Amino acid sequence: MAIHYQRIIPTKQILRLILPSLEATNVPKGHVPVYVGETQKKRFVIPISYLKHPSFQNLLSQAEEEFKFDHPLGRLTIPYREEAFIDLTCSLNSS
Repeated sequence: MAIHYQRIIPTKQILRLILPSLEATNVPKGHVPVYVGETQKKRFVIPISYLKHPSFQNLLSQAEEEFKFDHPLGRLTIPYREEAFIDLTCSLNSS
């Protein structure tokens, strides 16, 4: 039986990677753009507070496994189905 430890990804590390790309886009203060999709990527703008939520941390861990934080053009990219991402953000928004 394998034991998997979920690694918590520091918010500061994520923001350092994507801040240069924020300057060139219209993103409201306190929010961050995220690109979601398995093949075709769609841009979402989410509150920074989502980055610390355990469910979102799980998504970030998956993204780290696939992209190793080497995101094209400094974009935070999550290889996840768009519909599932929308469901997750709706549940975070209502909590």
